[in-house]
Amino acid sequence: MITMVASFIEMAGQFLMPGLAALCRDWQVLQAVIICPFLLMLFYWVIFPESLRWLMATQQFEASKELILQFSHKNRMSTESDIKGVVPELEKEITRRPKKVCIVKVVGTRNLWKNIVVLCVNSLTGYGIHHCFAKSMMGHEAKMAITHNFYADYYTMAGIALASCLAMCPVVGFLGRRGGLLLFMILTALASLLQLGLLNCMSDSVKDKFSVAFSIVGMFSSHAVGSLSVFFCAEITPTVIRGGGLGLVLASAGFGRLTAPIMELHNQKGYFLHHVIFACCTLICIICILLLPESKNQNLPENIPDGEHYTRQPLLPHKKGEQPLLLTNSELKDYSGLHDSAAVSDGISENTTANGMKLM
Repeated sequence: MITMVASFIEMAGQFLMPGLAALCRDWQVLQAVIICPFLLMLFYWVIFPESLRWLMATQQFEASKELILQFSHKNRMSTESDIKGVVPELEKEITRRPKKVCIVKVVGTRNLWKNIVVLCVNSLTGYGIHHCFAKSMMGHEAKMAITHNFYADYYTMAGIALASCLAMCPVVGFLGRRGGLLLFMILTALASLLQLGLLNCMSDSVKDKFSVAFSIVGMFSSHAVGSLSVFFCAEITPTVIRGGGLGLVLASAGFGRLTAPIMELHNQKGYFLHHVIFACCTLICIICILLLPESKNQNLPENIPDGEHYTRQPLLPHKKGEQPLLLTNSELKDYSGLHDSAAVSDGISENTTANGMKLM
């Protein structure tokens, strides 16, 4: 939820940026105005408390006790009646040493590191190919339009990004996290491949119109892929290393965005190859997404073993009365009683046979 709220706040800042730039009138003043709010982050550790979930997961029970008492005091709660039994249990465990986990511990896991790597590649591809679609759309619109308006292009891209965030919420709620990510990645791959390959046999006017349409679809889906990768990582990464996992995915997204100014510095040389490489990455990501687990309607993992238990489920739900081929440990049934019943039935049949022989 916090990740989704942060993405919408980012969209709000993107819409307010041109107005702020018009008020500042100078890029140096604008840069100073943008940097000033970052200074407030130095005081965040005083304003915002530490995550109680993370403190409990890392067994920092003394800090957890202080935070619970602080919350109860601010909310005017009675510690004896409202949280009866919690504080005494924490006092028993205060002597235990905290167990902070580094993100490097993911390397020794079996499934968790693969999930994080897949989401890193997805965020890199989503934000990297987004610039290709944006450049293609602005280039064809400049040919089709009489005048080129910077603000129209800017607000068009911001509107597409906002629409993708709004559409992502119901899609993820209906198809799940993995299904929604797969759908948006397939749309991105189709828009990219159609724009690169199937438009060469058309006339220039038709080609420009279809290229703009595919660019809009590609920008819509690629932005959803990048945002959903960050949102997905926040759910499948355990609490003890959630900050590190999110940092890796966000760093990959930032590297994907960095490809845009790099291409501008090279005067768009190698732009077609840049688009082809990211189009191939989308095809690889489609296969890798199928290896991810589904986190919808599941509890957030607290430690690394909990994250390892997030295994890959079938993409489509089972039909009523259909038994899955691979059962989880919780679904395995106990068939030990069959051996005893089989032995009893064998003994009864032997006695019956013996009696029959005696009667004959």
